[in-house]
Amino acid sequence: MNQKSGIIKLNDSKYPALLNKIGKDVPKQLYYKGDASLLSSDCLAVVGSRRMTTYGKQIVQKLVSQIVSNGITIVSGFMYGIDATAHKAAVDAGGRTIAVMPCGIDRVHPEYQIKLYSDILENNGLIISEYEGDAQPAYWTYPKRNRIVAGLSKAVLVIEAGEKSGSLITAHMAKKFGRKLFATPSPITSILSFGTNGLIKEGKAIMATEAEDILKFYNKKDKIICDRLSLSQNNSCDRLSLSQVIMQELQAEPTEINNLARKLNVSIPEISKLVSLMEIKGQINKENNKYYVS
Repeated sequence: MNQKSGIIKLNDSKYPALLNKIGKDVPKQLYYKGDASLLSSDCLAVVGSRRMTTYGKQIVQKLVSQIVSNGITIVSGFMYGIDATAHKAAVDAGGRTIAVMPCGIDRVHPEYQIKLYSDILENNGLIISEYEGDAQPAYWTYPKRNRIVAGLSKAVLVIEAGEKSGSLITAHMAKKFGRKLFATPSPITSILSFGTNGLIKEGKAIMATEAEDILKFYNKKDKIICDRLSLSQNNSCDRLSLSQVIMQELQAEPTEINNLARKLNVSIPEISKLVSLMEIKGQINKENNKYYVS
């Protein structure tokens, strides 16, 4: 993998302006691999529990795929659970994502997520850290990393967080830095609802139940409202790619290939070829002749 890498120091003109405003604890340097221009893009931090539920995974996949389709970069901390799912959902939807590591830029942590690390870079994403080389993570580098996740982003979205979740540290930093804070509601029977529902109940976070809630803050109009029939007509409507629309359709409900082709006004051979490729990539699965998001 031949990816551009380097270091951006605090006095460098390329240093992200938003991060530079977080106060005295601003990182003195950022080591990076990938597309450093993403540091100045519209960023949304997505954080949540490492003990992600099926409900949480569905929320991440649904919201992130729509949000990145509107040109917003997803920032997260690369840990398993909500973080990793947010990165993967962004990549799968053809969007951009920034992974902020709690260790050296060359170390994959957790190490079993090496494919995700590679996928982010291969899809014009970005890996960053304030630590160089293969420096080991320490217990204190995880919460310290959170200030970068929040600092790079105009807003933070919390999806599933327990009462003492580390995600609440990021949420607190977001408020401290003057960022907009969003949270998705969770079932009150789940211990992973205490943090997110508490943020909403206490008025610290805006409740987000659909992508449009967040896109409004970024002054983005969801491209999904464009006529989906334009996919087969070469019309200019800031069109979503066909694979992105397929993902959004299947996130709404499992669908048979014939119904999918009819909804999108695309020939069965054309959509079958793309769906088969998406299945090979692990983006979607098939059961009882119906396709659904993995």
